[in-house]
Amino acid sequence: MRERTIAFLIFPEITPLDLVGPLQVLKALEGSSDLRTVTVGERIEPIETDLPFRIVPERTLDDVPEPYGIVVPGGLIGPFHAMASDRIMGWLGRAAAKASFVSSVCTGSLVLAALGLLEGKKATTHWSFLPHLARFGATPVKGRWVEDGRVITAAGVSAGIDMALALGARLTNEASAKAAQLILEYEPEPPLGPIAWEGSETLVQGMGAVVAQRLPGILGNKPELLAKFAP
Repeated sequence: MRERTIAFLIFPEITPLDLVGPLQVLKALEGSSDLRTVTVGERIEPIETDLPFRIVPERTLDDVPEPYGIVVPGGLIGPFHAMASDRIMGWLGRAAAKASFVSSVCTGSLVLAALGLLEGKKATTHWSFLPHLARFGATPVKGRWVEDGRVITAAGVSAGIDMALALGARLTNEASAKAAQLILEYEPEPPLGPIAWEGSETLVQGMGAVVAQRLPGILGNKPELLAKFAP
């Protein structure tokens, strides 16, 4: 039986939970199915994240040219590093054309959007970047995860776990996905209750200032993309 390889893309300054959340879910399904997870990057070397530790991909992009599925994590700055890399974007465009599904977590959807993969599709992302999707021809939808054909996008960070459970049920069966949920003991009960959205505008302004400061140095050679993220 041929394995169905799901490639998790790694690039500088990703948010680790965007990667590890769905990876932990789908990894739990490997023993009971033909699914196989693998992390891929430009080089097999430590890559900076937005936390004080690095992640080393298992394989290079060239090692996994035609994955069955793709998961693209996000971060505040990380996706722009991906967009700036012709090698990453070239691999993603070729791999996505043949993949059975292409998915993202948080602002990883912006990388898909930059490739034109969300044009004409419903999609979601981290709440602070949701309006940006429309600039790439997508229809922004606020939801934990959104499916439109073979493209699946998850909202911010922790939503990647929800998306992976739904995806896992589709790729295997509901019983296996529920077993993965049991293994992870995933049953959120936030001690502070639901998200308090008051003050979100102030947070957006602060995050926007960080992006505005860093973006020219990252996307300076790609003015057409840089313009898409102008205030």
